[in-house]
Amino acid sequence: MTCGACATRIESELHAIRGVSAAHVNFAANRASVTYDPELLNERDLLDRISNLGYRATPGELHLEGEEPSWTSGKALAISLLLAAASMVISSISELRFGGWEWLVLGITMPVVLISGMVFHRPGWRAVRRGHATMDTLVSLGSLVAWGWSAVVTIGDLDGHVYFDTAAVIVAVVLLGRRLESRARRRAGDAIGALVGLSVGSVRLHDGRDVPPSQLAVGMRFLVRPGERIAADGVVTEGHSAVDTSIVTGEPVPREVDPGDEVTGGMLNTHGSLVVEARRVGADGTLAQVVRLVSEALSRKAPIQRLADRISAVFVPAVVVVAVATLVAWLFLGPVGAAISPAVAVLIVACPCALGLATPAAFMAGSGRGARMGVIIRGPDALEAARRVDVVALDKTGTITEGHLEVVAVEVVEGSDAGSLLAAAAALEARSEHPVAAAIVRAARGGSVEGVECDATKLPELEPVVADFRNLPGFGVQGRLASAGATAGSAPGQPGSAADADARIIVVGRAELFEQVPDELERAAADHAAAGCTLVFVGDDESARGFLALADRVKPSSPAAVAGWKRAGIEVVLLSGDNSAAAEQVGRQVEIDRVLAELTPAGKVAEIERLQAAGRSVAMVGDGVNDAPALAAADVGVAIGTGADVAAEASDLTLVGNDLRLAADALNLARRTLGTIRGNLFWAFVYNTAAIPLAAVGLLRPEIAAAAMGLSSLFVLGNSLRLNRFAGLRA
Repeated sequence: MTCGACATRIESELHAIRGVSAAHVNFAANRASVTYDPELLNERDLLDRISNLGYRATPGELHLEGEEPSWTSGKALAISLLLAAASMVISSISELRFGGWEWLVLGITMPVVLISGMVFHRPGWRAVRRGHATMDTLVSLGSLVAWGWSAVVTIGDLDGHVYFDTAAVIVAVVLLGRRLESRARRRAGDAIGALVGLSVGSVRLHDGRDVPPSQLAVGMRFLVRPGERIAADGVVTEGHSAVDTSIVTGEPVPREVDPGDEVTGGMLNTHGSLVVEARRVGADGTLAQVVRLVSEALSRKAPIQRLADRISAVFVPAVVVVAVATLVAWLFLGPVGAAISPAVAVLIVACPCALGLATPAAFMAGSGRGARMGVIIRGPDALEAARRVDVVALDKTGTITEGHLEVVAVEVVEGSDAGSLLAAAAALEARSEHPVAAAIVRAARGGSVEGVECDATKLPELEPVVADFRNLPGFGVQGRLASAGATAGSAPGQPGSAADADARIIVVGRAELFEQVPDELERAAADHAAAGCTLVFVGDDESARGFLALADRVKPSSPAAVAGWKRAGIEVVLLSGDNSAAAEQVGRQVEIDRVLAELTPAGKVAEIERLQAAGRSVAMVGDGVNDAPALAAADVGVAIGTGADVAAEASDLTLVGNDLRLAADALNLARRTLGTIRGNLFWAFVYNTAAIPLAAVGLLRPEIAAAAMGLSSLFVLGNSLRLNRFAGLRA
């Protein structure tokens, strides 16, 4: 395809096929996406229809790299430019115009116009035979009219001006422009094409065999050597290393991984060898899903692009009419020779390349930059909605917070040891699968509670000697510890240890399990409960000796994201299903003034609809699973998460990662991309609107018009490529 009119023509033909329900053609990406009924036609039927239009198509996934077309190869282009320059020098310098110089210039320009120019002549006139016109038609018509008139004058020895140099320069300059444009278009898609490059060529299985990635199945174990990329999403089963997590986080910060840690396909293994068990392979993998989402987005069109397509469809025929009118008008004013130049200039300068590139080039550059950052713009229509957003509604758990509980404090009665109490609680909770239990064990093993020293090496000794373990559904757990120094809260060596024959039962759970809770614990518990913490008391069946306070920590990135939205004049609202105390505490930490808690999924939707009824435009940021109704109801849905969450279908913007600043960057990038599209369209319209009248009145020579036409396309592409420098809050 050579211009927006080509894309529009192909799209309309595909739409006309019985059984096709949707067709989108992206000029900048050279890509078409077609939805059809396989019972009525097949892929070959579609390819044949495109071939009948004079274009060539091949099936396949997202692929933006390719060989340089022969007509823009360095050698052919250099020869064309050299011959065009020679003809221009001879034609412009009177001292070089020896007798019969026109015949020399005719011979010099013939290979440029009739051979190199075939790249325009063949598709241009093929389009005319099929009842439409493209940019190739304009370039071919303009160059052939200029060269043909000059040949008639020269061969017929007529009195008139010749335009051999003009015809050759038109062809050579447009060829040069296409080469530069082709490189710029590939640069706009480099970031997206880089995603495809993250996939591996072969996989070394645990047994030493090398197989292609397509043969990898769930449950298979494969080896990842230093410097290799991980072939599929999975879990590390052997080895220790650091992996580059930029595919998930957007930041090339290495993360240490050990057995049991999850890894994502496409991550780069830096130094150690790993054995990974595949969990998601092929199209189910994170990388494949990201590529699919980007590919689908590139094939969709923004409402603003549809206007440009409608204009392009009628623009080329209208230009031909204007050129003919210009020729007729100049014939009334002077000789035929004088009328050729302005008519040809109109044909050349009006090529709608810039108009056709304005939207897809910007969207492709914006999508590519987003893909590198971890932002997937699901379609151009999301750009229009993002521009109007003035309220951002945030889910709490997993969006503002980490999404899992952690022990943040251990409170004990006087004379008890916090570390021993935590160790005893972890010993019992290790038998439970409850999320609270997992958090307690994690805290004891990792020693992550500030001010509490817990000897995690004791836990393996404690776990096997838990006797009489009982799970108390809804309340907690209890059991006996047969290890010295293990009485809940007692310091090592203190009398009353579980090693005694009459060791008392250890209880871990809600306050209601204990006959007595000391006043000092009740006061401390009230303070932690007011802060939204979950409380787990520990003691014997008579009295609590202390408690653990658990909370879902706020992500370090969340306050910066909220502050960024506020600086932009956007109101931020917290919509949570959690209790009021926990939600309000999180709201205070990130400085959100308006907090709505204890909301069901339907309640979140109702609040979004209430804001919309008041004339507000709402962006909802959630984890893409239980927030799906709210994401779908909002003007812009932003799904934040990792792994399988990347495919959250209810969202307009999808984030590969859990950094909330990325959500702010996603909205800002969407706005910046839309602004670039609008700027491109404005200058493309201005260029054509101003240039056609100048050419028609003779103020723009054809060769200058050819250069201006190429420069307009390069301007649009250059303006679009500025999106690659978008930084965001995390820069």
